[in-house]
Order: sequence, then structure tokens, then C-alpha cells
Amino acid sequence: MKALSNSSTITGFILLGFPCPREGQILLFVLFFMVYLLTLMGNASIICAVCCDSRLQTPMYLLLANFSFLEIWYVTSTVPNMLANFLSETKVISFSGCFLQFYFFFSFGSTECFFLAVMAFDRYLAICRPLHYPALMTGRLCNILVISCWVLGFLWFPVPIIFISQMSFCGSRIIDHFLCDPGPLLALTCTKSPLIELAFSILSPLPLIIPFVFIMGSYTLVLAAVLKVPSASGKRKAFSTCGSHLAVVALFYGSVLVMYGSPTSEHESGMQKIVTLFYSVLTPLLNPVIYSLRNKHMKVALKEILKRIKTWSTKKDLEQLNLY
Repeated sequence: MKALSNSSTITGFILLGFPCPREGQILLFVLFFMVYLLTLMGNASIICAVCCDSRLQTPMYLLLANFSFLEIWYVTSTVPNMLANFLSETKVISFSGCFLQFYFFFSFGSTECFFLAVMAFDRYLAICRPLHYPALMTGRLCNILVISCWVLGFLWFPVPIIFISQMSFCGSRIIDHFLCDPGPLLALTCTKSPLIELAFSILSPLPLIIPFVFIMGSYTLVLAAVLKVPSASGKRKAFSTCGSHLAVVALFYGSVLVMYGSPTSEHESGMQKIVTLFYSVLTPLLNPVIYSLRNKHMKVALKEILKRIKTWSTKKDLEQLNLY
């Protein structure tokens, strides 16, 4: 491939994605298209359940609905472009498109970390301060926390991303990934900028580390409070209210820490893709399953929605038969 001398000649990057024969690309397209649809349907069903069931109009479920809304956009920041690449011969993403994807992917990821921390705080108040919970976790506070998560997540990365986008890129424009990740992007720069790389290496882990420390601190206090509960049934009830959230935290942070928290910054491209795929695509797919299967109130609400849909469908069928 012809080398590019500077950033002014670059019209786009090539995202290699998952190189394989044409038949394999089509198979991957079908697979990830189904995963994407299931992710949208699963998270949308949780939002509908919370909106339609008055019993779920509590801070815990309102936070969950906002989290599901976030998951829809988080997976949308990468999967549609990845699906288009499976069917594309050139696999080119524009220069501006690459950095927009970079910005939204990391912003949604940071917002998810903040949401996980806020949900852990909600569980801490519910278990450690049960009598004061209604007075502390008010609707106003819940709204403030939700807005803060979105604002913090989207204000964290604009400056470093703008600086990286202004750097000169030359040589190969091939990114051996399915999204615009900072590591491969910085590797394509003509001249290294230690100051920008240092700033990004300091700023980018903070939205992961700060919420993670907060989550661990919250659950340490929760664990200490639960161990003081005399009855076994009380302990099981307390743990059940945290189980779904802990499972989601383990899935997301487990894969992210493998990717960004390992002692070496270099990863084989294949492993890098697999780990990124896990926390960016599979985790949003599994979250609705985890929350709906482990929560009896959510299961009841989802069953009622299915009944309404079935009743509405039957009614429409009868109306059509009457027309004939």
C-alpha cells in the first residue's frame, strides 16, 4: 500500500476488523447483526418495563432504565460500523468518522463506569441506611446523579482526542482493530508526542479507576453490614439485591482491566479484539439477561408487557377478520 506522507493527505483509515474469506465475513455479519438486535431488544424491554410499571418507579429501577438506555448507545457506537465493514471491500472509515467513533465509544464507556458507581451507591444506601433511604435517595438526587454521569462521561475525553486528531499521521493507515482505538492510532503518528501520550495515559484510566475504587468501597461497607444481619434469610435478601449489579460490574470491569490494567501496554491484536469485543458488545447483550433473570419484580413487569403485546396482537387480528 502506498505510504501517506502526512495527515493532510489522509482521507480515512482502514479498519481490518476480523480478516477472513468473504463467506466468513457474511457469517460474522449475520452473527453480530443478531447480537445487535437482541441487545437493542433486551435493553429496550427493561426501559419499557420501568416506564410502564408504577411499582418500578423507584431510584434503583430508574437508574437501571438509564443504564439500559446508555447500553443501547454504547453498543451502537461500534457495531453498525463493524457490520458495514463486514460487507465492505475497502473497510475504510473517514478521518472525522474515526475520531467521532473514538470520542463516543470512550465517552459512553466512561459514562457506564460512573453509572455503575452510582448504582453501587444506591445499593449501599438501601442496605446500610434502610430507614433513611427514602429521605436520602430522592427523585431529585437520582436525577442529579444521572445527569452528572452523562456530563462527566462526555466531558472527560474531548481535549485529549482533539490533540490526538491534530497530530500528523503517515505511513500505513491500517488499524488492525474493528474500532478506532487510541493505541493503534498513536502508532500511526509520524512523530511521537510524549506530552500528549502522557496526558492521555493519565486521563484515560481515571474514569475506570475512580468509579472502581468507589464501587469496591461501597460493597465493602455493604458486606460488613450484611455480615451483621443475624438471620440467614436476611443475608440472602440483602445479597440478592446486589447480585445482579455485582455480576454486571464483574463482567465489565473484568474484561476492561484485562485490556487496560495489565502490566504491559502491548497486546496481541487478536487478543485485543476479543477482549474489546467482550466488554463493548457481549456485556451490553448479557446485562438485560442478568437483571431480568435475577429480579422477580422485573420478571413480573416483563411478563405483563408480553401479555399486553399478545392481547393487542390478538385484538388487531380479530379486527382484520371482522373487516373481511
